[in-house]
Amino acid sequence: MKSKFFTVALFSSVIVIAPFGNSKTPAQAEKVLRIAFEAPDDGFDMVKTYNFYSGNVADVIFERLLQYDYLANPVKLVPSTAQSMPIIKENGKVYIFKIQPGIYFTDDVAFKGKRRELIAEDYVYSIKRILDPKNRSSSYSFIDNKIVGTNALVEQAKKSGKFDYDAKIEGVKALDRYTIQFTLTQADYNFPYILAYSTFGATAREVVEYYKDRLGMHPVGTGPYMLSKYVPRSKIELVANPDYRGFVWNFKSTGTAWDNQLVKEMSGKKMPQIGKVNISIIEEEQSRWLAFQSKQLDFDKLTSSAIPKVLDQNNQLKPEIKKQGIRLYANKEAEITYSMINMLDPIIGGNSLDKVALRRAIAMSFNVNESIRILRKGQAVKAEMLVPAGVNGHNPNYRSSVGYNPTLANKLLDHFGYKKGADGHRNFPDGKPLILKINTESGTSSVMYSELWKKNLDAIGIKADFKVSNFADNLKAASQCQYMMWSGAWHADYPEGENFTQLLYGPNVGRGNQSCYKSDAYDRLYEQAMKLSPDQRMPFYEKMSRQVEADSPFILQDTRIRNWMVQPQVQGFKAHPIMNTNWQFLDIVSPNQNK
Repeated sequence: MKSKFFTVALFSSVIVIAPFGNSKTPAQAEKVLRIAFEAPDDGFDMVKTYNFYSGNVADVIFERLLQYDYLANPVKLVPSTAQSMPIIKENGKVYIFKIQPGIYFTDDVAFKGKRRELIAEDYVYSIKRILDPKNRSSSYSFIDNKIVGTNALVEQAKKSGKFDYDAKIEGVKALDRYTIQFTLTQADYNFPYILAYSTFGATAREVVEYYKDRLGMHPVGTGPYMLSKYVPRSKIELVANPDYRGFVWNFKSTGTAWDNQLVKEMSGKKMPQIGKVNISIIEEEQSRWLAFQSKQLDFDKLTSSAIPKVLDQNNQLKPEIKKQGIRLYANKEAEITYSMINMLDPIIGGNSLDKVALRRAIAMSFNVNESIRILRKGQAVKAEMLVPAGVNGHNPNYRSSVGYNPTLANKLLDHFGYKKGADGHRNFPDGKPLILKINTESGTSSVMYSELWKKNLDAIGIKADFKVSNFADNLKAASQCQYMMWSGAWHADYPEGENFTQLLYGPNVGRGNQSCYKSDAYDRLYEQAMKLSPDQRMPFYEKMSRQVEADSPFILQDTRIRNWMVQPQVQGFKAHPIMNTNWQFLDIVSPNQNK
């Protein structure tokens, strides 16, 4: 079974985004887009972070060989810095890309006053940075065992303690200044999707060697925007790259009324139009909603607390909101949300039957439907398996074996000796107090979520201690396996189930596997699946989901429906199923021009 997003249209040679010659950016300085992130970034070196918000910014700074067509559904890849879609040989084992000449990195002191052209070797170097064990890149799993010669170089670096950046790799090499060839260990028609992910954007070696550990604060790319001002965990300002080659907005409607309006508004415009993007970090829901209401934000996701005020019983905008010219775009995310349990934690981790029973009881205690009703205000659906809808490998008929059942959870805990003390809270079988330490954040939604967890855990007699921090620090702790329990979400980086199942693959501990989960059974299933073509992997994804239900390193929760609120002056807005950044496709106009 193929998902609605998986399509062989990937290999079309049609170039949808066409540059319009050697003109400099058409962006207009007076056009300022104002948006908010609901959690802080973690710098913009995507080889060393997988922070969602960092990726949003990196996507418009670093260019990949390929990118997604803005409107196409099913999603379709189109050339970015490549001249055309790749030449494919040996039935999907060899991919050859020709890069457009005349693309330049933004000026930077690292180039010592010289204009620096993008060349094939820049992509080779960028792949090597992902391979370097010292970088502990979460994106390494995307290419692990996939490119001829790379794993041998990685093993050599592990033994010597130093990665050889000058070594030749048979599987990724520059054939000439503008031609790069990838040779895979086996045919993989998903490989181009991987190359469209933000970590695979071109980075110049001179910049990396100049800034070293400060690279995340000084991103230098060839994309439509460049970093202008940066106050970590507070504000990000991007300005249009003055030397960006630009493109013409020339996308085709899928036939929906929304797409038809976008085509009417935007077709033929030289892009990007927006000269500056101001990003504020506003973690508190109420503050974000007030900022949108007061027109300090040009678009934002509707906060759960504001849903009753804005949407009617049919999930449409109420008349008083429509009168303001605000538009609503509802989008079901290609994502899963979950609570993670650190399998290396001495209290809650481990594979003994009593620890497995404890985790299973915790999983059965959480009422997902209540969370959707209270926290999401009904704007979500229960997640049943690791691979969400909209991603290849999802089975819409799959149902999780772990359901809300506090009665059974209590019996399970009783059976394994987790007895309640005089205070009503359970102790370990040896009599020591059992306390769950749960990392969380300070925003309203996080507080509500913590209250739901406390209520559910109280019902099975488990005491919880909530440690309030911020998203970036909690992410760092999870990456280092230095926490007990935390909640997160994963949005599709590319439309294949591998992108989700790799989150629990044993070798990825420390670089994406935040549950620090190691299971021989799970790893075997994952490795077997990776040897198959995508359309043959679903049974293995199902078995991996069952293994996770048995071991409970993840407690799956929901898939959110994002209600995007768009101010009347914004043209061209649409939420893409995979691509998270759309700023380069938008325009800001006088509201009167929308009439």
